[in-house]
Amino acid sequence: MPEDKANAERAVGNVFAAAHGRLPGAGRIADIRARAFEAYKRVGLPHRRVEEWKYTDLRVLMRDVLPLAQQPDAPALRQAQAAVEQAAFEGAIKLVLVDGMFAPDLSDVARLGKGVDVGTLREVLETSTSDAMAGLVLSTTADAMISLNTAMATDGVVMTIAEGRVLRRPLHVIHVATASSASHFTRSYLHLGDGAHATVVESFVSAETACGYQANNVTIALVGDQASLSHLRVKADAADAVNISSEIIAVGAKAKLNLFNMIHSGAVSRYQGFVTLAGKGAELAVNGVNLLRETLHADTTLVVDHAAPHCVSRQNFRAVVDGAGRSVFQGRIIARPAAQKTDAKLTMRALLLSDQAEADNKPELEISADDVNCGHGATSGGLDDSLLFYLGARGLSENDAQALLIQAFLGEAIEGIANENLRDFAIAQTERWLKARR
Repeated sequence: MPEDKANAERAVGNVFAAAHGRLPGAGRIADIRARAFEAYKRVGLPHRRVEEWKYTDLRVLMRDVLPLAQQPDAPALRQAQAAVEQAAFEGAIKLVLVDGMFAPDLSDVARLGKGVDVGTLREVLETSTSDAMAGLVLSTTADAMISLNTAMATDGVVMTIAEGRVLRRPLHVIHVATASSASHFTRSYLHLGDGAHATVVESFVSAETACGYQANNVTIALVGDQASLSHLRVKADAADAVNISSEIIAVGAKAKLNLFNMIHSGAVSRYQGFVTLAGKGAELAVNGVNLLRETLHADTTLVVDHAAPHCVSRQNFRAVVDGAGRSVFQGRIIARPAAQKTDAKLTMRALLLSDQAEADNKPELEISADDVNCGHGATSGGLDDSLLFYLGARGLSENDAQALLIQAFLGEAIEGIANENLRDFAIAQTERWLKARR
């Protein structure tokens, strides 16, 4: 075994041993954690020889796993409150996690209406004797970073929305980092009952002084038959942070799932989604935006598994890359033998604003059914010089002309957000990024 790998394994083993007493759950839960950690140790951090991670080599970009962040104290919670006030938007119900721990005093649990139940992963694992609760920490994929999350998750939000319930206000899960040079691991769970409708927003932000941290988050969602879920995720981490977020979703019959993911900060960021269209007639719409400058590295990897007939999926990704940034989009569409009448499309487009900017787009189709309509496409290039000249001739500065064209390029992806307030929120994030670029 190479010396560097052996040292890294010893280091992460020390991290797990040091954290062991702080991890919720005993008995079967502790056994699941131990097995997950052994599964992680066998492969270590994903690297370029792992096909799904070939463009995001964590052995180079991340190198090792930092010690677990301490439970936030009063000064940390005060710093987090300032970050929450900046990240929150009017009308949403806040659910706040600080350095991987639920913060009830910063959350709006009292504002939850009838048919909405919110708890924490920690309290469920510590108080429940049901083996069913062990499913909250079971690894459902062989991904190394999900296995590490299984071993190390300290807390998360457990949300259950009753059958037929329609939420008028979004649930806003805000992850705040206050500890520097530390890691935090969260795992959240959402069960949307049959016929229920909900909007969930996730924001990743940091306190002003937080730097050099690592975030590893997993969300597991079950969308019931004829239910509708909109899930918007915005990553605005510290400039030198590492954020690995995973999402595992099963969608029931005639249900609708609308996903939007935006990455515009953090040194290294990856969102990986595993969506199974498990019921007949399920519909999926995914839109993603990477806004990168300097040396930021952002990876969006999505696997959409059509496991039932008559399902529809649309994936639309846009990247704007400046400086020496690198954007990665990987999308795989799977059509199982039973998934006849599948209708699936995947589009990836990247706008490169400098000679050093890089975009890696990798669309894939895996078709095992014979009556499907599936397609994909990927393009990359720079701004149109003729359009820049046209706008300049009409009095716009070069920066304003570029901003206008960038906003138009991103428009299709952002317009895919169903909720008007959330769409305005995403537009505001884009405008902030454009302003900082000038």
